[in-house]
Amino acid sequence: MVIFPKAKINLGLNITRKRPDGFHDIETIFYPVSFCDALELVANGKEAKEDLLKVTGLNTGGKPENNLVFTAVRKLRENHSFPLLKIHLHKRIPIGAGLGGGSSDAASVLKIINRCFRLSLSTEELKAISLGLGSDCPFFIDSQPAFASGRGEMLKPVNPVMEGFQIVLVNPGVGISTREAYENCIPDEPPASLTEMINHPVSEWKDLIINDFEKTTFKKYPQIGTLKNILYESGAIYSSMSGSGSTVYGIFNRKPVVPDKIKDLVIYEGVL
Repeated sequence: MVIFPKAKINLGLNITRKRPDGFHDIETIFYPVSFCDALELVANGKEAKEDLLKVTGLNTGGKPENNLVFTAVRKLRENHSFPLLKIHLHKRIPIGAGLGGGSSDAASVLKIINRCFRLSLSTEELKAISLGLGSDCPFFIDSQPAFASGRGEMLKPVNPVMEGFQIVLVNPGVGISTREAYENCIPDEPPASLTEMINHPVSEWKDLIINDFEKTTFKKYPQIGTLKNILYESGAIYSSMSGSGSTVYGIFNRKPVVPDKIKDLVIYEGVL
């Protein structure tokens, strides 16, 4: 079976406080984008002795056995029985890009195993298992627009406010450590809830919806901030860095004309 794990962007990201467990409480809106990886899964045969994972496409910078997809399979095997697997992951979503590619892959492999081998796990059970893999993994079980709080695992559905708009994803080729990004942030309570602000017209978001990571990230990687400015100059009605970066997206109400100077950095262009 083949499935296509979607990426996500963040509409705003407020870091509200540091928790006693070392994590941070956040408020953000996860929004799915059709930019995706490809994941193929088949039973590995009766004589197989272990699960196998082949990764093609973009370099993930690590061994297959350390890939989050493999971790998800091992996690599921702790309490459930299913055949050994042969998995092929084709990566298109860059790592360290703020698009949740690894988390989406892991959540997708949980869903496909549950479906193919009739484990009868509910959506809530899959979300609970996926939370042990990453704070944003539960979102990818449904992959529907959602307001996220807590570590990112407390999800509340929101309306698909950007349906029909055009999006451009631009990545400068810089991988950003999420841990490092959080270490440099200064938590603060937002002046208003994102659930209220996204109800404003998208054309007003520029002055309302912010990503708290941008301030420190743009200081360290000024080329990322430059990309945001270029997207606005190109007619974007809203632009932001996604998550802890490094991808920047632009939202357009018409087909965008991407300047030649950043065309090589465009990793996806499509309709939301």
